[in-house]
Amino acid sequence: MRVITLLLNSILPGTILLSHAFKAHDFKTCSQSAFCRRGRALAQRASENASWSSPYHIDAETVSFSPSQSSLTARVTSFLYPEIHFQLQVDILKNGVVRVRMDEIGGLRKRYDEAASWALISEPALRDDDLNWVGFKKGKKGGVVKAAYGGVELAISYSPLKITLLRNGREEVVLNGRGLLHMEHFRNKPNQTDEGEERPSELEGEGGEGIEGTREQTVLKEPANGNAWFEGEEKDGYWEETFLSWTDSKPKGPESLSLDVDFPNHGHVYGIPQHAASLSLPSTIGANPHFSDPFRLYNGDVFEYDADSPVSLYGSIPLMHAHSAESTVGIFNALASETWIDILGSPTNTSIATHWISESGILDLFILPGPTPDDVFAQYASLTGTTPLPAHFAIAHHQCRWNYVSSDDVRTVSKRFDEDDMPVDVIWLDIEYSEEHKYFIWDEKTFPDPVEMANDVASVGRKMVVIIDPHLKRTSDYPVFAEAEAKKILVKKANGEDYEGWCWSGSSAWVDFFHPDSWEWWHKLFSLTGKTEGWRWAKSTDTIFIWNDMNEPSVFNGPEITMPKDSIHYGGWEHRDVHNINGMLYHNQTSQAVMRRGTELKRPFVLSRSFFAGSQRFGAIWTGDNLGTWEHMAVGIPMTLSNGIAGMTFAGADVGGFFGNPDVEMLVRWYQVGAFGPFFRAHAHIDTKRREPYLYNEPHKSMFRDILRLRYSLLPMWYTAFRETSVTGLPLLRPHYVVFPKDTRGFAIDDQYYVGSSGLLVKPVTSPGAETADVYLAEDEVYYDYFDRQVYRGAASGTTVTVPAPLSKIPLLRRGGSIISTRQRPRRASPLMKNDPFTLTIALDRSGTSAKGDLYLDDGETYAFEKGELAWRGFRISPEHNKKNSPLVLHSEDLVTLHKGNDVVDGVQIKSWDPRNAFAQSIARVYVERIAVLGLEKEPKSVNVVGGKGLEWTFSKGTGAKGKKTGVASALTIKAPGVLVVEDWQIRIEL
Repeated sequence: MRVITLLLNSILPGTILLSHAFKAHDFKTCSQSAFCRRGRALAQRASENASWSSPYHIDAETVSFSPSQSSLTARVTSFLYPEIHFQLQVDILKNGVVRVRMDEIGGLRKRYDEAASWALISEPALRDDDLNWVGFKKGKKGGVVKAAYGGVELAISYSPLKITLLRNGREEVVLNGRGLLHMEHFRNKPNQTDEGEERPSELEGEGGEGIEGTREQTVLKEPANGNAWFEGEEKDGYWEETFLSWTDSKPKGPESLSLDVDFPNHGHVYGIPQHAASLSLPSTIGANPHFSDPFRLYNGDVFEYDADSPVSLYGSIPLMHAHSAESTVGIFNALASETWIDILGSPTNTSIATHWISESGILDLFILPGPTPDDVFAQYASLTGTTPLPAHFAIAHHQCRWNYVSSDDVRTVSKRFDEDDMPVDVIWLDIEYSEEHKYFIWDEKTFPDPVEMANDVASVGRKMVVIIDPHLKRTSDYPVFAEAEAKKILVKKANGEDYEGWCWSGSSAWVDFFHPDSWEWWHKLFSLTGKTEGWRWAKSTDTIFIWNDMNEPSVFNGPEITMPKDSIHYGGWEHRDVHNINGMLYHNQTSQAVMRRGTELKRPFVLSRSFFAGSQRFGAIWTGDNLGTWEHMAVGIPMTLSNGIAGMTFAGADVGGFFGNPDVEMLVRWYQVGAFGPFFRAHAHIDTKRREPYLYNEPHKSMFRDILRLRYSLLPMWYTAFRETSVTGLPLLRPHYVVFPKDTRGFAIDDQYYVGSSGLLVKPVTSPGAETADVYLAEDEVYYDYFDRQVYRGAASGTTVTVPAPLSKIPLLRRGGSIISTRQRPRRASPLMKNDPFTLTIALDRSGTSAKGDLYLDDGETYAFEKGELAWRGFRISPEHNKKNSPLVLHSEDLVTLHKGNDVVDGVQIKSWDPRNAFAQSIARVYVERIAVLGLEKEPKSVNVVGGKGLEWTFSKGTGAKGKKTGVASALTIKAPGVLVVEDWQIRIEL
């Protein structure tokens, strides 16, 4: 959430209000982080030394393969420390992804190796067709071994160690090509001599099992040729590090991992959210770096973050796409510790070099070979999963504030939306609903009737969301804390005692969600049925959903506003090892708890601020504590696009900005931005003025109403788009490089985007006083203005068109060749739209004859769709036969039946699927009330249902889809066509 004012009299009796503001100096730069300094210094030495070469090499005697040869293992050594051994494993997976793992073997301690197990949906399967490695000969010490498969070639060089993915002889991804690989081995802390000089001590401990078994105790000696050229003269921050007033004890010593990952033939990289930066990531090193610091991945509670910065924010996904007109590739670097990433682009924008520096963990990197953006999304989704189909209400309009102050306030807000005919589905409560910030317990003074309040809100089709933060107030009269303490499932300090920090609750403890004993206990807290062992949240309903905030974790009195790195989690792992996963585990267990709280499994909605790779499986996220400024409005778009690229597609930014009081022009524009984001929530800080949309005067009140109604009319399109992303892993919001991967002019565009496969092109206005907007069209296709049917024509080489954008209008274009289904009846909340009729709008492509689209429907709340309780319709228009002036026929088809060639579609077993399933029957009478066809070249002679009656229609003359003319498009409007949504039918348009 945020830290502004901490009410200390809720912490220590008799104290006063404390203003607590986070600034940039609260967070480290690379120069203040010892392992980042060491990593950057290593790269600097390499760049200045023409003879630089990696010291790591494969011991040829140890190379072996799996039976199918899809997995190679070998011992790796470094001539810096010949006594230290590493095991390399390279797996070629079923979908062509390459997994590269390396870990120290026989070492003093174990490196953290569980990050991938939390991120992945399952252990990836190896490729099962036999591979042939060319160049391999047992004991051969030099050279390269190669394996070709699936259109690519994997090459592994022995000395120095280098791994390259090639396509058609062209290097796509290179690991350790610049020799920056460095896995700092475990060592004992040096003793002090009488003169105060350090000297190496003997290794202690049992060691670990590796290729050669246990390494015997020995004395580490400096290599004969010295290691200063590689590691540097100074042992910088090996055993202890101080930042401001905090000291990190570093009991395990240095264990950082450095690796260069280069994309020699790709000029743009994207991903590694979350940062307030452009979509195409700029250079951090080189002649003209945009940022002087590397991009950082270290989940943090960053107060009033800058709108252009490499500073890490609330989430961390170590996924990067590299793109060129020839191909798209990606890498997923499964590390959960603090990570810094330098980026260097070439002057000609044809290659990118990156350097990843992480504090701890093993090397566990996945190369995603592409070659298209869609392929990379599918490959990543096969590893970490997709965004599941959300509850339908979750994609509608949410209204939040810190804080609605009472149950009567909540009722009033709901009533005011109704009085001004503005739809909203969810009303949110921030931390002040709870007694002394003891989550799950209502403050009876202000919320005396929480169940009745929730039921009143639900009576008009709405839901509520309340916040449950991870910090537990340390007091014996708080049953949640008391039970967690008794179960010994709290995070520990380095000395083994329960960790104590400060947050909204005052003196606080944190549940260790890495501890398996915490999981079922946490689920039971949310139970709505029967008796459970221990305390449960009795004053709740199944229409109350959850918001997980502060789960980085945010600790007011901790280093960098978070938990000390030497805190201990289950299994003995330090917080430094698991920091970026922490919030995801909390999100995961809360999501499971909400799903299981009743007698029937229902789709949960849980919003999280912190996230990691795989968090998309558990719910939505938002971009945190933004400011009410034009700059923050603008940067929220590439931030949301970047999250989607990294799988976290159910995302959005706080509409209006969390801080500040935006003027009405800015707020109208921000609602336009929010209405075209996957997660659409208005939210504001406790010190801001009330800014609910019904509070404004005309004409702005009507502008807000129109925006909200536009979102609701398009909910069928959004839900259909969510279905697609739940299956394919494609993002909901698609930047130009995803839709047009060969159009170089669009690779850096991040201020306009397409929504799913709908054909909608959105260009939000994010600057004051604008009356027009320039929209880039990347193709030779016709586009239609969504509101007034104005025709715009693209070009094969790309062109920019100027679109009117007065304050009342967001630039929104329909791509030729698309069909969009909408519901046009105004309702107060989306559940009330279930039986409303549909309007189909057909935007003919530049041939003037073709278009297609689809519509997906289910009950919107249960998992019955997995058993086939759904309707999935396809709509297409095309010429009846291949002759001039052929009639056009609009088809409605059942898409599940059309996929009978597959065993499973969207989890539905095709062979047993019944198109007249219970859900389809429940909407059997839902009809199409209107059909509009844009871009016909001439007025039809007749319109009729094939095999049925002639239809009533009107025709507005205008510009056709063909040719070069612009102007207002022609429009055929078919009123009351008399066709049902769940049935097959055809409508013929005689020309």
